[in-house]
Amino acid sequence: MKGFDRGIFRLGDSMSWGFERGRIYNRRRDIHAPFGGQQQGGIISPAKHGLVVIITGEEGLEHGYADRWRPDGVFEYFGEGQVGDMSIRAGNKAVANHSIDGKSLLLFTKTKAGLRFEDEFVYDSHHIERAPDRENNLRDAIVFELRPIGSLVEVVEAVAPAIGAAAPDLAALRKKAMEAAKDSPGKTKKTTTVFERSRDVRDYVVARAMGDCEGCEAPAPFLRSNGVPYLEPHHIRRMTDGGPDDPRHVIALCPNCHRRVHSGADGAHYNSTLATRMLTIEAKN
Repeated sequence: MKGFDRGIFRLGDSMSWGFERGRIYNRRRDIHAPFGGQQQGGIISPAKHGLVVIITGEEGLEHGYADRWRPDGVFEYFGEGQVGDMSIRAGNKAVANHSIDGKSLLLFTKTKAGLRFEDEFVYDSHHIERAPDRENNLRDAIVFELRPIGSLVEVVEAVAPAIGAAAPDLAALRKKAMEAAKDSPGKTKKTTTVFERSRDVRDYVVARAMGDCEGCEAPAPFLRSNGVPYLEPHHIRRMTDGGPDDPRHVIALCPNCHRRVHSGADGAHYNSTLATRMLTIEAKN
């Protein structure tokens, strides 16, 4: 497709974006109409909205964009720039800094029927590799390493000690979680990956709950195989305050409360209630 470039859009601010995984959307009707922005070109940036949308597709191969999935679940997304070496500016900078800027990152795949929504992602890191450009000349290409946000906020590891084990040092866990929240790309020279930072926050939040849902305050509905109460960290302000890592905005919920936030008719209101509750929870620690 002539003129095709890396599709990077910035869209609306909302806790629930309304896009369903696997559903096909019309670019003009479902993106431009509600959110505005430029009607042509690969980058559309409505001024008042905090979202970055990246678009992948087979036709990108014509311009040297060999996007792919890695076995470990990371999506490697080639940056924008059809000819010559790529650099971290414009759309590439928006992707690299989306977490720091408090913007959600959504991936769509361009198909004949329209744009298929894949998932929300988080920038982990990027690397440079030699790859051909549109004119088939080798150049330095930026390859972003992106993780589905579900791998950070939905997959819960057994991070709390099993029953009978020594009580965790909550103060030490909180200190580590707060350090992880500050150690985000662009803020320090030495950074851990977003997965490692999220794990440190998850360790603290699950331990802080002490086996009870921090939403409904009921005991965890069941125990893991090692005797650890099952709770799920929920990121109240996932993409703000430096990314999905700030423990002051992460709450431990039972599966029922977690599904209520994401799928309930009162989900947005309940999330606001949880945000208020977090003020009291964190004040105790």
